[in-house]
Amino acid sequence: MLIRNTWYVAAWSSEVAQDELFARTLLNVPVVLWRDTNGSITAFEDRCCHRGAPLSKGRLEGDRLRCMYHGLLFDTAGRCVEIPGQDRIPPQAQVRNFPIVEKHKWIWIWMGEAHLADPALIPDTHWQDDPQWRSLEGYTYYTTNYLLIADNLLDLAHLPYIHPTTLGGDEAYAACIPQVEKLANGVRVTRWGEGINPAPFVQKVKNYSGLVDRWNIYDFLLPSIFLMDSGMQPTGHDAKLGNRFDAAEFRSTQALTPETDESTHYFFSQPHNFAIDDPNVTKAIHDQVIKAFEEDSDMIHAQDKMLKLTSDFKMIPIGADAALSYFRWLVAKTYKAEQESKVPVKVQEV
Repeated sequence: MLIRNTWYVAAWSSEVAQDELFARTLLNVPVVLWRDTNGSITAFEDRCCHRGAPLSKGRLEGDRLRCMYHGLLFDTAGRCVEIPGQDRIPPQAQVRNFPIVEKHKWIWIWMGEAHLADPALIPDTHWQDDPQWRSLEGYTYYTTNYLLIADNLLDLAHLPYIHPTTLGGDEAYAACIPQVEKLANGVRVTRWGEGINPAPFVQKVKNYSGLVDRWNIYDFLLPSIFLMDSGMQPTGHDAKLGNRFDAAEFRSTQALTPETDESTHYFFSQPHNFAIDDPNVTKAIHDQVIKAFEEDSDMIHAQDKMLKLTSDFKMIPIGADAALSYFRWLVAKTYKAEQESKVPVKVQEV
């Protein structure tokens, strides 16, 4: 179930360099991205309309891309503007051009119907380049369906068990009952832990001497975007009322983009607003997040293997699954509506 009429993260801005072609498969579609002479991003289906050769093996010529199999030249709109040895260019000689928006270090791509691509629908991730926050760019890759990773993010009760030495810590946090709010395009989860032990990854950079109040407040939005306000501070200072005292605050930004039905690109960063002039703190936080994500990856890939052993295994839902159950329902509903809205293909009867 891959939703197409929505914005996905295709790449970090830093991945697409000037004067270079960048290839990546997204939603089972090979895509090639590059920058024109002004630095703007263009994205094509990575397949020449002539013989299907990969355009990512082509050559950039200013603001145009030449296929290096038979020499067809395409402008940034995907139109063929030159065929060597041929004056007339067939009007159907064009490759698919995808809507692109580059914003806050992420390159967003719309893989569905181009006329529906509204940049206003792109979630806010300004913390990734806000001067009052610091973070490093992260990427990892899964050989599983993206929804298994979404399940993991939608229930943070797993933190103390999978991440006891990194993001987790006190198992009392797993027993804290989250508040789940259904949104039109996702779900909002609020989880508070008061008077608990601080998470190990924060202790490495803050070193709290006592108990803390901890919060994880996040939106998980279609198609699979995770945006979280999280942090902790010494207990007893009305953190729930918005008062911040010696707080370690973070704005986690994560995006899951299916490569195929069984593989996923995972983009992430962990902006923080304290010790922003100390690059060692930023690197320490980033390294801890990477370690935690490796722990997640080990478990989710092992889970995926178990789930594929037989086709009749049924997962038993528990109370903590409320957010992920709603999100899976929302994905199915959105996918169904998208399929039903497609214009039927007219087949000529013989």
